[in-house]
Amino acid sequence: SERNCIISMETAQALVSDEYRLETTRRIEQIRRQFPILNRIVNDKSLVYLDNGASTQMPQSVIQTVSDYHTYHHSNVHRGVHTLSQEATQLFEDSREKVRAFINAPSDREVIFTSGTTDSMNLVYQCWGRTFMKEGDTILVSNMEHHANIVPWYMLAQEKGVTLKVIPITEEGTLDIDVFKNLLTPDVKAVAVNHVSNALGTINPIKWICDVCREKGIVTIIDGAQAVGHFPVDVQALGCDFYAFSSHKLHGPTGIGVLYGREELLSKMPPYRGGGDMILSVSFDKVTYNDLPHKFEAGTPAISQVIGLGAAIDYINGLDRAFLEEYEHQLLQYATMKLSQVPGLRIIGTASEKVSLVSFVIKGVHPHDIGSILDEDGVAVRTGHHCAQPVMERYNVPATTRASMAFYNTFDEIDALYDALLKVTTLFDVN
Repeated sequence: SERNCIISMETAQALVSDEYRLETTRRIEQIRRQFPILNRIVNDKSLVYLDNGASTQMPQSVIQTVSDYHTYHHSNVHRGVHTLSQEATQLFEDSREKVRAFINAPSDREVIFTSGTTDSMNLVYQCWGRTFMKEGDTILVSNMEHHANIVPWYMLAQEKGVTLKVIPITEEGTLDIDVFKNLLTPDVKAVAVNHVSNALGTINPIKWICDVCREKGIVTIIDGAQAVGHFPVDVQALGCDFYAFSSHKLHGPTGIGVLYGREELLSKMPPYRGGGDMILSVSFDKVTYNDLPHKFEAGTPAISQVIGLGAAIDYINGLDRAFLEEYEHQLLQYATMKLSQVPGLRIIGTASEKVSLVSFVIKGVHPHDIGSILDEDGVAVRTGHHCAQPVMERYNVPATTRASMAFYNTFDEIDALYDALLKVTTLFDVN
């Protein structure tokens, strides 16, 4: 069901009644104790970390798992017969299976480790797009995409003569579905859209998009970077062809990500990196590529990061995700209400289906100034175009300030953000 993020003061205050705060604070504080960095003091203030859209923090269990690997198991994978190599390989491939189960992929052959979502999108561009798209074909992308889901397709258009068309977005920050339907002409071979907008927080109707595209034989390429940390993702239920995400948006290490691809497509795609581990045999006359998924994983992988991603999945699986998903939604409602009371503040992106992310501008104040002043109070937010410049152009703003929340954030932290923003408006005399 749709959830309206613009709510009344009375409704928001009811969300944070004494009874409700007592009920949820106990559970959230237990979670917060597992994240050492949340105890940081920044500029003599307790850290309020509201930059989860850029990177989420790691719990102690993930930190310890990565440390244990380096302390006890460090060795290269897939190549050694000695004990350390066998242990490292087992930990590495165990993580692949954890990823497979986490997104409900049919086979671990469909789970490719990359350096992140950007690398995953470039792999699809290089190995699928350059192989199977040609001049006269069209790829659709939305106006709310991260640059990682725009630039590769722009490069494909420049190289191959493929036409790049844009799905517009409404003032609320949702896909214009009527225009999208009209864009689905016979020349469209692929649709590349995000599951959740990193700049607006909008949750897109990915299952519906994939259903429509599958009926027309159109390949779907989904940027799931901002989705996996907020709610469960089932690639079989979605029916997508490719799905990409990053570990560091999922309380895991940086430098590692995942590309899920349907085996039918992956098996037909050539690799685009050559070297060790992606081959079965090599001579100067013939190279035989390795089986999936290793065909796309040339060279020594990010072993500790992969193992850390597996530990992050273990951690997430140990939480009550249904409770936390609802809790994050209530955080979003409360933040929307509080920020709406700040003089001169305008929220950018008011879709009825959003994750816990609020982007905004304040009249007459540059977002970089807002971010610097908030930092003086220990409040960490993201400012800029968020690698989504077409979104900024759509709303005719140079940049926004983005407060992005995770399940370890609290209502008190939203209050701290609100108080810091009032200081901004006082300093700049915003009415």
